[in-house]
Amino acid sequence: MDKSPLWRRAALVALILAISGQACTLSLFQFPTSNTPTESPIVTGPSPTPQPMAQTTFVVTIPEPLQPGEALVLAVLDEVTGLSLNATYYPMSPRDALTYTAVLPLGLNSVVKYRYVRRSSVDVVEDTTLSTAIRYRLYYVVAQGEVDDIVADWGDKNYARPKGTLQGRVFNADTGTPLPSLLVTAGGMQYLTDSAGRFDLSGLPVGTHNLVVYSLDGIYMPFQQGATVGDGQTTNVDLRVKPSPLVNVTFMVSVPTNTVAGAPVRVAGNLLQLGNTFADLQGGLSTNTDRMPIMNLQPDGRYSTRVSLPVGAHIQYKYTLGDGFWNAEHKSGGEWILREFIVPASDITLEDRVATWEAGASSPILFEVTVPSATPPGDIIYIQFNPYGWTEPIPMWPLGNSKWAYKLYSPLNMLGSFGYRYCRNGQCGSADDSNTAGNSTNGKEITTSLTAQDIKDTVASWEWFENPEATTLVGASITARPSGFLAGIEFQSTFRPNWSYYAPQAFANIQALGANYVVLTPSWTYLSVDPLTFATVPGQDPLWIDSAIMISQAKALGLRVAIFPTPHFPPSADGLTSVSSSLWQSAPRDATWWQTWFTRYRAFAVNYADLSTQTGADMLILGGDWITPALPGGTMPDGSSPNAPADVEAQWKAVIAEVRQHFAGKVYWALPYTKSNMQTPLSFLQDTDGVYLLWNASLSTNPSAAKADYVIEAGNLLDNEVSALPSLIRKPIILAIAYPSAAGAASGCIADGRGGCLDLTALSRPNSDLPSVPLDLQGQADIYEAMLTAINGRDWISGVISRGYYPPAALQDKSMSVHGKPAADILWYWYPRMLGIVK
Repeated sequence: MDKSPLWRRAALVALILAISGQACTLSLFQFPTSNTPTESPIVTGPSPTPQPMAQTTFVVTIPEPLQPGEALVLAVLDEVTGLSLNATYYPMSPRDALTYTAVLPLGLNSVVKYRYVRRSSVDVVEDTTLSTAIRYRLYYVVAQGEVDDIVADWGDKNYARPKGTLQGRVFNADTGTPLPSLLVTAGGMQYLTDSAGRFDLSGLPVGTHNLVVYSLDGIYMPFQQGATVGDGQTTNVDLRVKPSPLVNVTFMVSVPTNTVAGAPVRVAGNLLQLGNTFADLQGGLSTNTDRMPIMNLQPDGRYSTRVSLPVGAHIQYKYTLGDGFWNAEHKSGGEWILREFIVPASDITLEDRVATWEAGASSPILFEVTVPSATPPGDIIYIQFNPYGWTEPIPMWPLGNSKWAYKLYSPLNMLGSFGYRYCRNGQCGSADDSNTAGNSTNGKEITTSLTAQDIKDTVASWEWFENPEATTLVGASITARPSGFLAGIEFQSTFRPNWSYYAPQAFANIQALGANYVVLTPSWTYLSVDPLTFATVPGQDPLWIDSAIMISQAKALGLRVAIFPTPHFPPSADGLTSVSSSLWQSAPRDATWWQTWFTRYRAFAVNYADLSTQTGADMLILGGDWITPALPGGTMPDGSSPNAPADVEAQWKAVIAEVRQHFAGKVYWALPYTKSNMQTPLSFLQDTDGVYLLWNASLSTNPSAAKADYVIEAGNLLDNEVSALPSLIRKPIILAIAYPSAAGAASGCIADGRGGCLDLTALSRPNSDLPSVPLDLQGQADIYEAMLTAINGRDWISGVISRGYYPPAALQDKSMSVHGKPAADILWYWYPRMLGIVK
């Protein structure tokens, strides 16, 4: 892999996050009395305009003839505003019953995002042979040409048709090194490459497809070629892309006179640096406000920011007081606007003018809110709107004295009545105003008006943070452990793109606990079981660059970093069952499937071994509680045989050996503790550097048990069932603790109401609350104090980690996270003393 482009990318995105951090320091003043708008765009430096056009013919084959009253259209999409919110539709003409064409003038060197739509009384969007939605196809306009596409399926129909697979790797054309996190697409299917540059597009309809490689940050030039797929065949292809140099692009904009003075103006755009997440976020949006660059107010009233962008990149952008949809600029007639240019070969300044923030006759609405004094001082208050479903939250503007404001200008022309609510740190649905909490609320209602409105609200209390109180700490005789002892925090494996903005704050909180380690849990997602699809999904899994930046931020605070790759699974039907169980139960688990599973897991492990090496992480943790069916002697969740291959132990030894070829740091194995039934694969554990013991053991089933009872039982379990393990494998043991702040946590089994135990991640945010499970903050604190007391007397334990930390906000909820809870105060007392920092 290229190391320099990684850090070039990290520098780009880190700069954007740093610029975005100015949001919390802004304050509002009175409206300005004058402004000096530029009448027309001015370009300083080589002009990127006019953009030459190329006539492009799209030819598409559909799976069956259209019905009377139906029409076929080509939708050119706008990912900055929202894929379904500002599409341009082009009617297609039939050549025959199954073949349609359209000719479009497209900007030369642009990258067009599009898909096909069948129109009748409702619009039906194409999808894949696996019945997954097509976000968009890509076409790189390099000259006048023709695009030949095949619609595999429609969203409301399924077709049995021949299909095949397109696999390969992507390399840097100059250095020959493989490239991670590039978007590879064909036939509307998308795949982000791993650290080996690998991609796998399975289930493509037979025929020739337009294969495109696209860099999310534009660091590499787009690549495009045709690729033919045969029935039941795998087409392998290696691709090479050229890196692009960076130039400085200065965005300078004049804003309307009714812009609130001091309100942050941002640039929303189609690249990662400009806030695009390449994900399906709430409300059909893809851009995230927290990831956009904030512009600086200039003495002449204009706003400016400078961004390093790659030469030749196709940039689509707009100016906004919110995101690409809310409070974004409009044309003078109220229409959406999307600016674009191709980045020239030298530095450039773009001078633009926002015609208006408004759309339609409705007047802007000013929202003002007073929040509780108990709100953590570092928190930012957000407002979230619900026009047709909840959209992405928008940061409000601080007024001081626990007051925040936000002025909504647009798009009020399309709303009428809509809902809204307030939340902390962008975590709407989790850190809400108590009166509009959770995922099912419609929020407060408001109706647009021709006259200006000033809405004044008060948040009486925050959900899960109503009345936080200090914990009473009891002194203890704590033995300082030898150097090398780990005292740390493990992040929960859920991820949302706006969490990146709050990672530095989370690391500072972890450092303040006295921890010396943080365990990050980046993920891939299982999208389908057969064929097995396991890859990075933007919006659900952190991108390579997200993880790299978080590792850098943690290390900058003196924390050591472990990487614990953790898969995501499709949600269970009832929201209670272990999400990994459905994977194993529904899988065919024959010899072919198992071989594919090990191939995919090996790629997963090596990907994060490479990330650990590239970023200087200290430790890599493999395994986990979900992986038991794939271990030697493993069983299914129901106790049955998984039909694992006979050479399963050799498979794991090969995985660990390959990981070690890519990472020279410590490699630990995450092993779940199960009382009287701990499955210990001794042979391949010898190939690791230690055991990361996942601990949620029952300390008492008696609801009236005291802390002292927990200490005794924890000691008994450690002495009788775990103490032999370090000497048996001659490896250190780290105890990774997971107990939710919920009634029954000490039993190791919170009842799911069906005679079983609740999957503990069901209590984690952003999942909906489970009212049947009572909150017990003190119980979690008592368990932690008991466990730390037991660990304190056993010098063969080499570290302790608290699992399930929720990074973006302090919540006193029922989850495993200790962030903002009494249990965190216990760690604050114990960790520095165990590490010898406090005597």
